[in-house]
Amino acid sequence: MNYWPLAGIAIVVLGFALRFNPLLVVVSAALATGVLAGLDPVAVIEALGKAFNDNRYISVTWIILPVIGLLERYGLQQRARTVIEGMRGATMGKLLVAYLAFRQLASALGMKDIGGHPQAVRPLVAPMAEAAAVKTHGDLTEEARDEVKAMAAATDNVGLFFGEDIFFAIASILLIQGVFEAAGYPLTPLQLSVWAIPTAICAFVIHAGRILAFDRRLGRAPR
Repeated sequence: MNYWPLAGIAIVVLGFALRFNPLLVVVSAALATGVLAGLDPVAVIEALGKAFNDNRYISVTWIILPVIGLLERYGLQQRARTVIEGMRGATMGKLLVAYLAFRQLASALGMKDIGGHPQAVRPLVAPMAEAAAVKTHGDLTEEARDEVKAMAAATDNVGLFFGEDIFFAIASILLIQGVFEAAGYPLTPLQLSVWAIPTAICAFVIHAGRILAFDRRLGRAPR
């Protein structure tokens, strides 16, 4: 048996460990695996191109990024900060908890693409959370600002991850159903969705508590 094609796994592990560009690492691993398996380099590239073309939704990314870039260039982040600065009683904790609730509810209804890091967190949620933190606690250090941005991104992740499983017509629910069915437990997608609700509620309570605790910690941090 030819084990050389498994070298692609080593390339991925080594590339990520050395923090190389992820896209470069994955493409290099794919090329190495194909060539070591006896395929022509052109055939490997053709296979990559075919996979990209078959999954056309990937190309939507190249539409979103220029749009977000133009909006940021013309002051979207500054406008978001201004809106928060003019709101009375706005705090970073309240803002992120509200976004967490919105993200979970929207995902539970199948609208998981409403939020997201490129289209919502970077241009809107993170700047608004940062402005709210500055308004409440005064000027922040660069480290504290990075922590606020990270918390905004984490809030989006938690809201999406634990909200989307409540929507029964989603790939993750179908995958779970297939695993249970193979193990001899026939369950419907609706049954799995219902039992995802307690987990989503717990995730909301726990992460909301983390957000509010982080907000309080920012107030006690030295300037």
